Amino acid sequence: MRSAIPSLNNSSLSISLMIGAIFCFASMDAVAKYLMQEIGPVQTIWARYTAQAVLVTVLILPRINIYGKTRYPKLQFFRSVALMLATTLFFFAFSRLGLAEATALFNISPVLITLGAFLFLKEKIGPKRIIGIGVSLLGALIIIRPGSGVFTIYALFPIGGAICYSAYNLATRFVGSDESPWTSLFYAALFGAVCYSVYIAFHWTPMSTTAIILTVIIGLIGTAGHLFLIKALSLGEASLVAPFGYTSLLFATMWGIILFNNYPDFWTISGAIVIVGAGVYVWARERATTPV
Repeated sequence: MRSAIPSLNNSSLSISLMIGAIFCFASMDAVAKYLMQEIGPVQTIWARYTAQAVLVTVLILPRINIYGKTRYPKLQFFRSVALMLATTLFFFAFSRLGLAEATALFNISPVLITLGAFLFLKEKIGPKRIIGIGVSLLGALIIIRPGSGVFTIYALFPIGGAICYSAYNLATRFVGSDESPWTSLFYAALFGAVCYSVYIAFHWTPMSTTAIILTVIIGLIGTAGHLFLIKALSLGEASLVAPFGYTSLLFATMWGIILFNNYPDFWTISGAIVIVGAGVYVWARERATTPV
């Protein structure tokens, strides 16, 4: 039986894994935005799923009879659909918006995850988690500045993606430690690869050597990110790790500077400081109050 209260070690590890997952996803998004310049968003999404599906299949092949079986076929299908929709909406979003702006809008997901964990998973939401979520959301609002040019029709894409991503996270948390991370990863990657391969078969764009290398990189870091995420959600409550999803704003801004020469303005820096402060607050309070 799972413990109702996660241990201190599990809480700290789940938070660390969540931050690692978010770093991988932000890095994958940055590489994907670069790749889109050559092959467009649809084939980039195909490349993301196909590379991950091939990599995961190769890694689990010796034990495919174990990892290929699931105790939750309907839930795995739901997870796979939710993740594919989230990826599709978000990739199309940052093909039109800046990486940092799209990420900021996408970051309503920690709020949705926390609320969903309370409503559907019956997780308790203490005052410190509510404060962390609220302050983190404030930091995101400082960055996107309601009424600014960020709010165009394309702003609906990352918001829709955030809803789907939140559903994916909640389903992953429900599966928890009852399912191997490799099983969850395998089904999600395979579903997206198959769906997009059907479309790409009739809309193929030739890929350069550079594009193929970037595709492999996307597969590697995407696989690592989802492994970290699945493990984080199996060790810690969704409402605990959710606030640390806001660190994607920091990573997205960093990659925007490095790859696209997009420097953050005053508001982005201010919001990032608020977000980091909220995350550190939640982490520190968990360390101070969670029994070993």
